Amino acid sequence: MTRALLIINPSAGGEKALGYEASAKAKLATAFDDLTVSYTEKAGDAFTFAKTAAREHFDAVFVMGGDGTVNEGISGLAEETYRPAFGFFPLGTVNDLARALKMPLDPAEAIAQLDLSRTRPLDIGKVNDKYFMNVVAIGAIPESINDVDSKEKTKYGKFAYLIAGIENLVSTSPYRFQLVIDGEEKEITSTTIIIGLTNSIGGFESILPEAKVNDGKLHLIYLKDKNLLETIQAIPSLVSGVDSSNEFVAYQDFKDITISLLDSQDTLTLNVDGDEGDRLPVTLSILPSHLQVYTTGD
Repeated sequence: MTRALLIINPSAGGEKALGYEASAKAKLATAFDDLTVSYTEKAGDAFTFAKTAAREHFDAVFVMGGDGTVNEGISGLAEETYRPAFGFFPLGTVNDLARALKMPLDPAEAIAQLDLSRTRPLDIGKVNDKYFMNVVAIGAIPESINDVDSKEKTKYGKFAYLIAGIENLVSTSPYRFQLVIDGEEKEITSTTIIIGLTNSIGGFESILPEAKVNDGKLHLIYLKDKNLLETIQAIPSLVSGVDSSNEFVAYQDFKDITISLLDSQDTLTLNVDGDEGDRLPVTLSILPSHLQVYTTGD
């Protein structure tokens, strides 16, 4: 008997998630003999549900929700020796992983087109003792993103993050960082560091054009900006896509990195897959092909 778990965040998609429950259950019933449905009530529930399913050797775990809920589901599986196949139905503001996997962003289409006959490998990122599937961002823009509330996300979508970030850049000085990248030390000055797993960052699918969901690499971008004018000059390069360094933006792919602040009076909090994360210093690494994921893409 094949068993699957469907985790539903009832508040996702402007509280429309339950409206897609029946079609998701019908879809999964075509491939699994036994389906369990669990509903999140608070942060951390999806993590716990997924971890329990792994320990009970379910064949697959599916999540219906936004990027935060999908992150929890993946994180719940990531530490387990036995990891069920993973699938999800996107109902978030940004849906970066769905974009990277070329899945439909409309939930009904995503459910209809999900291919339950095959999976593909998916890299997972680790930051300290937690996990991420899309991006870790540090600096002025991420600090402001942490303050974006759900009403602004609903009203402006992915542009809520961009608006908040640009507003904060005007009043922010650059930070001095120490990076240890694959064992090599580097000191940089920048307002913003971005570490991505996929091509889609904050809903903008061109920022890391060379990044793939299973290339076994993390991708580093940082702005070479020491003042507001240089920040403004760097933004077009960032938005248009970065696959090599230039005078405004630096790029490098790598396996592991440690990031710390050189000025002891400064403090910075990460943004991890759209949610607030740890404070610096942090260590990040890649877990290549750590999960098998169902998708509609090629």
